[in-house]
Amino acid sequence: MHALRRWWHDTAGGLPATFWYLWAGLLINRAGAFAMLFLSLYLTDVRGASEGLAGTVVGAYGAGGAAGVLLGGVLADRWGRRATLLAAHLATVGLMVALAFTRPLLLIAVLSALIGVVHSMPSPAFVAAIVDVVPAERRSRAFNLQFWAFNLGMAVASLLAGVLAEASFTALFLVDAGATLTAAAVIAWKVPETLRLARPTAGPPPATAAPKSIRTRRPGLHTALTDRTFLVFVGLTFVLAVLTMQTSTIMPLAMRADGLGPSAYGLVVALGGALIVVGQLFVPRLIDRHRKDVVLAASTALLALGFGALAIADELAIYLGAAVVWTVGSMLAAPPNAQINADLAPPQLRARYQSVFYLTFPAAAFVAPTLGGVSLQHLGDRHWLIVGGLGLLAALGHLFAGPPRERHVAALRRVVDPEPTTTADRVSTG
Repeated sequence: MHALRRWWHDTAGGLPATFWYLWAGLLINRAGAFAMLFLSLYLTDVRGASEGLAGTVVGAYGAGGAAGVLLGGVLADRWGRRATLLAAHLATVGLMVALAFTRPLLLIAVLSALIGVVHSMPSPAFVAAIVDVVPAERRSRAFNLQFWAFNLGMAVASLLAGVLAEASFTALFLVDAGATLTAAAVIAWKVPETLRLARPTAGPPPATAAPKSIRTRRPGLHTALTDRTFLVFVGLTFVLAVLTMQTSTIMPLAMRADGLGPSAYGLVVALGGALIVVGQLFVPRLIDRHRKDVVLAASTALLALGFGALAIADELAIYLGAAVVWTVGSMLAAPPNAQINADLAPPQLRARYQSVFYLTFPAAAFVAPTLGGVSLQHLGDRHWLIVGGLGLLAALGHLFAGPPRERHVAALRRVVDPEPTTTADRVSTG
């Protein structure tokens, strides 16, 4: 029992109540966010759209997502985290109900783009709120639990979506709307506004003491877009995202070329999801004693080795073994990636920095299939050697970028106090 209590403390102990309500809202949101997974099938099977038109509509959803991430970051720093979360969730409910009963394809395309916007808006607000209420020394476990909830919710969503899509696409959209409304209710009921916790408690220090990234008269989104230390980290995260996107974009094509069908691909994906759900809770004890840049270098190297191994894959067993390697890499990367992102953001710009960080994922979703498809077509299995080499270079990049990044974070902490812990504790437990 002592070992079990120690494991629980290391995994989830000491986190404020507000975090757990945010966590519950995220889990409910992800578990219910399944309708758009089947958007292309809905358009082709029910609305009679061609595959090309269906792809365009799904692309509109993705473009809306990129815009929504930036909008959510700006609003979360101006309106507040809670206000942005509630606005995005309630707008999603209305748009999803409208999509359930809309027939013209043009209107469906417009609604899909708008849903892309409001689906992406909560991401920076969720993370900024977590940073607001969780002390720095506990954020690694908080982000680990956030990553676990996201993947657990997506696993549940995939199962529910398949069942509902078989019964009724209209029910699919309406149940999605209901789950989103439930998440909004949890946030409205239990999550207070945390934006004021991000405000510096003391007067501004001399400008010369501040890192160059925050020495600006009117800080805003451009501050994040011109912060070189932050952008180096974002670039390395983009490489990690490109590697991760291989599983949903290029790997299915490679498996088909090796004579493996959709069921084999589904098994590989399911194995990765199962590993995350079962193993992610054990990650904090593995990584907490190590420097974040070393953990990220090791995790990126595992991703590189896993995908690089596909150069010799010609049967399901090799794909499954490689999936174990790259999934472990993804699991190790999630907490330090989120924690570094939080550390690099000036408190008053937390959500804006999050929004720029989250842009890496739609960008990778575009680059991975666009360049990867051409690479696989012309290079065959050598494509995976290039992917592996890119990952190893990014692993080295983390080792080189880590020390100056830590000095930058230390300088930022000397300028402003991002940890008004007494206020945070009062808000989070009230």
